[in-house]
Amino acid sequence: MPATAGPRGPGQATHYKSERLPGGPVKSWVLVDGDRRVLTGVLLAGVFLALVAVGLAWPDSVRAVLGSGDPVGTLFQAMVTAIITGVTLVVSINQLVLSQELGAAGDQRDRMAGALSFRSEAAGHIDEPVSPADPASFLRALLSTVRERAERLERGTAATAGDDAQREVASFASAVASEAERARDRLDGAEFGTFSVIGVALGFDYSAAVYGAKRLRESDGVSFSAEGRRAMSELLDALELFGTAREHFKTLYFQWELIDLSRVILAAAVPALVTAVAMVLFFDPAGVPGSTLGTENVLWVVTAATLVSVSPFLVFIAYILRIVTVAKRTLAIGPFLLRETE
Repeated sequence: MPATAGPRGPGQATHYKSERLPGGPVKSWVLVDGDRRVLTGVLLAGVFLALVAVGLAWPDSVRAVLGSGDPVGTLFQAMVTAIITGVTLVVSINQLVLSQELGAAGDQRDRMAGALSFRSEAAGHIDEPVSPADPASFLRALLSTVRERAERLERGTAATAGDDAQREVASFASAVASEAERARDRLDGAEFGTFSVIGVALGFDYSAAVYGAKRLRESDGVSFSAEGRRAMSELLDALELFGTAREHFKTLYFQWELIDLSRVILAAAVPALVTAVAMVLFFDPAGVPGSTLGTENVLWVVTAATLVSVSPFLVFIAYILRIVTVAKRTLAIGPFLLRETE
């Protein structure tokens, strides 16, 4: 994460470090990196094991409570209501997504003009007649430009800046160039629709780089040659363009993810609703005698039915975890650092 500077002066300008999600690989996998379907499976397994463990801990209560049938009926009646409410939530999510896509011809034309203008500006910065159409290739091209301009900045620092100030600029430019190259390499083979593209874009902390570049440029202790000052301005332009592209692709990714969430919840809601209704109408604990693996069969049946019924909710948790994590870490656009620095 970025470390902010003190007052202006050589040796006190902003350094740059790439952004990493704190908490270790397990937390990172759960919140953003992991496949949401796999995480849903992990949550389902966790709920199943927890319910079975509780049943094994109090076997007498299992026989008394589940044997009567009334608690089971009450539980699954609530499940039916919750599932229907969840489907209504899916409709609301789709309305949110569609509201950004529907509009009059004039609005659509403005959107098209804005997109074409942005692509044209990007093509000018990456020195290509046409900017790449694929999001991963587009970001790779921008990161290559950031790296090249950071290296040019390092070479263009004036010798009159003084040893400390010169090392400060060189260290900053080298760090930005290295992180841009690392992010660029991670985009190899990445495909939009998965988290890989957005994950790489979020890992490159352009906000800290913009802030650091501006502090260096305005520092009283740093003097740039004409070439160095031009390189700094060009680096800032490339970073700001990358920031705009990142926010645009993040918005598209959110829409993509919400659509996927809606589809998966709807697919899970049908068997969940059928299971819950069947348990309310037809389940009789007396019809499930005996035990398996030392556990009452009625506990296995009720636990499995509960698992199917809560699956839409667990799908919702798995997908929303990533969406809200990404949203929180990218609330600000531009050189604003909302988290504590290291």
